[in-house]
Amino acid sequence: MSQHSKEEKLEAFGRLLDVMDTLREKCPWDRVQTNESLRPNTIEETMELAEAIMANQPAEIRKELGDVLLHIVFYAKIADEKGQFDIADVCHSLCDKLIFRHPHVYGEEKANSAAEVLQNWEVIKTKEKDGNKTILSGVPASLPSLIKAERVQEKASNVGFDWEKREDVWQKVREELDEVEAEMRSGNADDLEQEFGDLLFAVVNAARLYGVRPDNALEKTNRKFIGRFNYIEARAKEQGRRLNEMTLAEMDALWEEAKSLTKQ
Repeated sequence: MSQHSKEEKLEAFGRLLDVMDTLREKCPWDRVQTNESLRPNTIEETMELAEAIMANQPAEIRKELGDVLLHIVFYAKIADEKGQFDIADVCHSLCDKLIFRHPHVYGEEKANSAAEVLQNWEVIKTKEKDGNKTILSGVPASLPSLIKAERVQEKASNVGFDWEKREDVWQKVREELDEVEAEMRSGNADDLEQEFGDLLFAVVNAARLYGVRPDNALEKTNRKFIGRFNYIEARAKEQGRRLNEMTLAEMDALWEEAKSLTKQ
């Protein structure tokens, strides 16, 4: 696909704004939408974009980016109607924030690596007007727990609160695993849940330190498991059997078949 010039990109964005204005005026459904009514759809569209990214499907990514962009323009249009702000304000505030957070590009500071940029990132954010009041306050409370764990660890690391040597994290993982096993023996359900949480947090920390995105890693494993389990179910159906009628050994044999076919 040919690359568009900056003028063509600006023209395309202007076209989108014109379409949004027309829909808001003339479409019965678009006319009655509010921030609250759009919010569930926005979450859904964001998740669909994430799925397209995981599947590495450029055509789908393009499509889902369009859906997310529609929501951004829609929210800005609603705010414009209320006299709160418009899409230009959104763009200007974003540009101002990016410039402020990149003094090594727009100012006199020096940063020659991504690590050096991250070391200053969280501190800079606490200095900006209406910025985060504390290092961890920028982590949304509604984030899924696995992603939230990684984000709070990253933010703490950016200001120096991290392991001196990443290999040391494995001792923490083993320590938390021992505590889980101890609580399992004690039979205290509440404490067991807490210790499992500590273990998961430690594993997420290990993944982060070794450059693995835990949410991506887990999602790939989820998909792998689903694919192999679907294979077991399909093979059982071919044999005229139900899974609950098969022995574990029989299902394990089909599982190994699935593994050999996917070579993963």
